[in-house]
Amino acid sequence: MTHLPAPQEGETILRLENIHMFFGRVAALAGVDLEVRKGEIHSIIGPNGAGKTVMMNCINGLYRPQKGRVYFKGQDITHLKPHQRAELGLSRTFQKIELFGGMTVLDNIRLGRHIHLNSGVLSGSIYIGKTKREELQSRKFIEEEIIDLLEIESIRNQTVHMLPYGLQKRVELGRALALEPELLLLDEPLAGLNLEEVEDMARFILDINEEARWKVTCILVEHDMGVVMDISNRVFVLNFGNKIVDGTPKEVQSNQEVIKAYLGEEDLYASRR
Repeated sequence: MTHLPAPQEGETILRLENIHMFFGRVAALAGVDLEVRKGEIHSIIGPNGAGKTVMMNCINGLYRPQKGRVYFKGQDITHLKPHQRAELGLSRTFQKIELFGGMTVLDNIRLGRHIHLNSGVLSGSIYIGKTKREELQSRKFIEEEIIDLLEIESIRNQTVHMLPYGLQKRVELGRALALEPELLLLDEPLAGLNLEEVEDMARFILDINEEARWKVTCILVEHDMGVVMDISNRVFVLNFGNKIVDGTPKEVQSNQEVIKAYLGEEDLYASRR
């Protein structure tokens, strides 16, 4: 696996420069710039169809922009495929859950460890030496770190398709964490959750970002403005593929252009309270 020097706290970990993405004649992104600093939760908000998920797809490599560059830890990754970006430390959850329903919780999370398994075919086929050590290390990490963090010990051996939607969301987050990312892309992690589940997920995101064991930089795409304004260090507002503002939650809440574009004349924060 390729290793790049880790940015220091507060330094830029991800940079988008002049990103353009077209679908036919429609400009989903029109010259978007973004800088994400190590250690922060940087949210991306905007109305439906603003280009938020397209932006996430350009970051993790599902889309290659027609114009512009993507830099991760100082390296140009514009032409790298998703699995190559994952090897550099970039992980993602999806707007629609992408789990294997017929597999257990534990097995789904284990799939996220694939880039950390480096043993050869021979040792893998007979489960000795390096393969056994890697498997034991992975199992310990998943069971003692991820399952404990997400409070899913009681369902670890259950089949995923039998679980309520809120627990499936936790499992998908667990699989993304199994990669041990430096940058985690969270695409609407609160969608479809009830109030208690929203509070739990927000707490997990804060733990992932703040706890010494994790310290993962997060990019959050989310419609729940209450949570966004509560947990974000900075907020990037997108509308029809164009950046309106990128600033602190307080700056975004008071920006008249944001209020007009996003919620008409309503207050951006109070409308969700």
